[in-house]
Amino acid sequence: RAFVAGATGGTGRAIVQRLVAEKIPVRALVRDTSRAVWLLPLNVELVKGDVYQFSTLQQALGDCNIVLVATGSRPALDPFGPFNIDYQGTANLVEVARRAGVKRFVLVSSIGADEPFFPLNLLFGVLFWKKRGEEALQRSGLQYTIVRPGGLTDTPRQGQVPGGIIMEGPGAFGLPPKRTPGSILRSQVADVCVDSLVLSEAANKVVEVITAADEPNRPVRDLFAGVYL
Repeated sequence: RAFVAGATGGTGRAIVQRLVAEKIPVRALVRDTSRAVWLLPLNVELVKGDVYQFSTLQQALGDCNIVLVATGSRPALDPFGPFNIDYQGTANLVEVARRAGVKRFVLVSSIGADEPFFPLNLLFGVLFWKKRGEEALQRSGLQYTIVRPGGLTDTPRQGQVPGGIIMEGPGAFGLPPKRTPGSILRSQVADVCVDSLVLSEAANKVVEVITAADEPNRPVRDLFAGVYL
């Protein structure tokens, strides 16, 4: 059974849809069940809670043995969001998962998490706190996969077809002289996250993912196998 935090966001919904397609039972952590019921498939179990309120999480996790986290803050609306959600919320989920003996923990982070001067870090330190969340997971002893996507989109740019996924290790993309961060469909991020759950090649790896129009489509297993610890 999969526990999904951030399930009503764009990437979270894509993850839930892929899990449902794979016939994996899903429990979604949401703050507003009346809103979530319109956004998520009917066969998804909704549990109310907040990632930054630790006391709500243990019961919410229940008997789930895999966790996928696609939470994200909106610092323009809440300047404390990056700390509360991207760091503290992730750390809370990690601790609850550790106590429960969860088998695999998948975290969606972002390209640029290693770079203090990346544009998103100049706005309330979003990526600084995402990096702290990554570190909490890496210290936990849980088996994990951290997925850092480029710019997230729902559909290909006009006139383009979806390209294949390019997967690299941490720090491959960013400010010059690194490679320019590209974009990736949320559905492709969901594929990487869900496929990683059963791949030994994905265990305890941090990967960065974008797409390119001329990149061939390759199995996610092969993509992970090409990234070394």
